[in-house]
Amino acid sequence: MSVRDPGLFTPASVTWQAHGDPMMWVAGIRALYLQALHPRAVRAVVENSDFREDAWGRLRRTADFVGTTTYGTTEAAERAGARVRRIHDTLRATDPDTGRTYRIDEPELLLWVHCAEIESYVHVLCRSGYPLSDALADRYVAEHRESARLVGLDPAGVPGSRAELAAYFASVRPSLAAGADAREIDDFLRRPGVHPLLLPARALLWPHVARLAYAALPPWAHALYGRPAPPPATVTRRLRLTGAALRTVPARVRWQLPPKHILRATARLGPGSRPDPRRLEP
Repeated sequence: MSVRDPGLFTPASVTWQAHGDPMMWVAGIRALYLQALHPRAVRAVVENSDFREDAWGRLRRTADFVGTTTYGTTEAAERAGARVRRIHDTLRATDPDTGRTYRIDEPELLLWVHCAEIESYVHVLCRSGYPLSDALADRYVAEHRESARLVGLDPAGVPGSRAELAAYFASVRPSLAAGADAREIDDFLRRPGVHPLLLPARALLWPHVARLAYAALPPWAHALYGRPAPPPATVTRRLRLTGAALRTVPARVRWQLPPKHILRATARLGPGSRPDPRRLEP
């Protein structure tokens, strides 16, 4: 494989540009809140994850997977996908209603996790002021049929536009609930365990991120959790202010944070490959 291989998502993709935005972190936390509302999906997390003891390690591994599949070579992205599929193939969970054991890589569960993630990414980016037109937002959703393939889904059955995402959520909403597992995730996201040396940073930064991510959920999700959120206009204003503030930090400073996928990609492909929303076609 050539060292100049641009990977599955090339610099011409919406994904390549958008995933360099700092609001992706807020979007990722929103996705966790949303994913926890599927009883069988969240049970799989609770029974098979060490999120309570290794919260930051889990977040880093998720960020590493997204970074590798976005900015890595084709070979690296395919290896990352194969690794996820191998892990999922070995894991089982217990249905909270029937007590039956089920595979955590059932297509229904993989599709829920995928859609909650992609909808959260595009929602937070757009609502926080990232320059995505309607057409570009639909391109972004369509591009992620490729990431769905990596985790084991048939891309033909995965929503390829925001309208298809909305139709999917409308169809699955009757099966969603905020049970005991979802509330455990909610409690955890509000007060994640950290190393004692990081407690000041958690106290200073995390409450704002967690509250904003929760507030950005759709109203029906707030109703399921039973916790109110500010009015939508207030949430949008806060998302825009947070996005504007984070985007003032120079990109090369932000990209120095591990795991440095963007810096490695630009070293591989040249400075013209640097993510920049101004490169997005209208």
